[in-house]
Amino acid sequence: MSTHFIRGGIVVNADRAFKADVITQNGTIIAVGDNLTAPAGATVVDALGQYVMPGGIDPHTHMQLPFMGTTTMDDFYTGTAAGLAGGTTTIIDFVIPNPQQNILEAYQTWRGWAEKAASDYSFHVAITWWDETVKRDMGTLVQQEGVNSFKHFMAYKNAIMCDDETLVNSFKRCMELGAMPTVHAENGELVFLLQKEMADRGITGPEGHPLSRPTGVEGEAANRAIAIADVLNVPIYVVHVSCIEAAEAIARARARGQRVYGEVLAGHLVVDDSVYRHPDFATAAAHVMSPPFRPKGNQEFLWRGLQSGSLHTTATDHCTFCAAQKAAGKDDFAKIPNGCGGVEERLAVIWDEGVNTGRLTPSEFVAITSANTAKLFNIYPQKGSVSVGADADLVVWDPAGTKTLSAKTQFSKGDFNIFEGRTVKGIPSHTISQGELVFVQGDLRAVQGKGRYVKRAPFSSNFAAAKLRAETLAPTAVQR
Repeated sequence: MSTHFIRGGIVVNADRAFKADVITQNGTIIAVGDNLTAPAGATVVDALGQYVMPGGIDPHTHMQLPFMGTTTMDDFYTGTAAGLAGGTTTIIDFVIPNPQQNILEAYQTWRGWAEKAASDYSFHVAITWWDETVKRDMGTLVQQEGVNSFKHFMAYKNAIMCDDETLVNSFKRCMELGAMPTVHAENGELVFLLQKEMADRGITGPEGHPLSRPTGVEGEAANRAIAIADVLNVPIYVVHVSCIEAAEAIARARARGQRVYGEVLAGHLVVDDSVYRHPDFATAAAHVMSPPFRPKGNQEFLWRGLQSGSLHTTATDHCTFCAAQKAAGKDDFAKIPNGCGGVEERLAVIWDEGVNTGRLTPSEFVAITSANTAKLFNIYPQKGSVSVGADADLVVWDPAGTKTLSAKTQFSKGDFNIFEGRTVKGIPSHTISQGELVFVQGDLRAVQGKGRYVKRAPFSSNFAAAKLRAETLAPTAVQR
């Protein structure tokens, strides 16, 4: 492991920004302060005129995902390498068991795929069915494997959709274990019905995708999941919030004092539903993801949610399918594999549309791109903080640097970029992962297999507290 001296930058954390040098050694930050002296033999990174921020954490990616009869273009190496090029140093991906598949077996499969990752990674595990073995194995995942969040798909009927019985049982088990339930909020029954209606009306192209998944479908599911979580007194995290109805459901619940957290995708902040009406099938199909891109009026509401603190994190749902894969739905939009890229572009797009427009301060940017995710999933301040003792996962950010985003220049293996042609101001000049320079002025130095699996401890819970009290009191009772 090497030593790095990052000189003369403005350190930006979620709580404040201040001028400071940063010294990293053996993968850890060992000093943060003004006018520090470079250790002998240290590699010096000149950050004058730039910001030094925690590396981005993307809490929602799908690398090497088998889905709808095919597998994503980016595996754990190419996807995490692309992330490093954009300043993202940690991802939280998803283990998605097949219906009736043992969840520990699926988890081990994903762990094997992820061994080639170039950056640090962790996992949410999806609950796609329920019985006593699932309940038991959730405990093993939390207590032995460092998984503290479980995903629930309320969409994709006849595949991985959770019914309410599964939601209730899994949410209750999460509360017992000190884990966070997360939900993909779309009413799968309504989507299934509306897809059939579109087909009956002869609407088979990509324009049918948003028509079959209107905002009310997302709003209903978000309200239902939040209500179930409220009754069971468990916190809940709603992934890829894309519309006013879902954002309002979260804000209302939070105003009542409920612990509800919302995630927004970079794409939903800047891309609208006009893309589905593009005359070229390949272009329209490339944007098919769920929830779909929304009418433009939803975007400002999502930005306001990030500003006000009712929405908390930003992600990408990075899930890259090429044109040939998307062509499976040439005659039926419901068969187009769902997914878009973005792990490489997230930070730059959010900085350009958020900080440069005055919507966000640099510290708020750090909060929604790394620190809040680290806090919500219990890896803070190991991640998400430029502070002594934290992991040396850093991005040196050039606020004056510009770049035109394009599939032609991206490192991701996808053949399409949803931000194609967008020129952003504010880009990473250097990315440091585990204390090593992995991206330097356009030169990607990612190393396959260098990434580490990050265990995440469970949260405190009523169950855990009661168990601890019982264990603490037991010896006293015996002594009496």
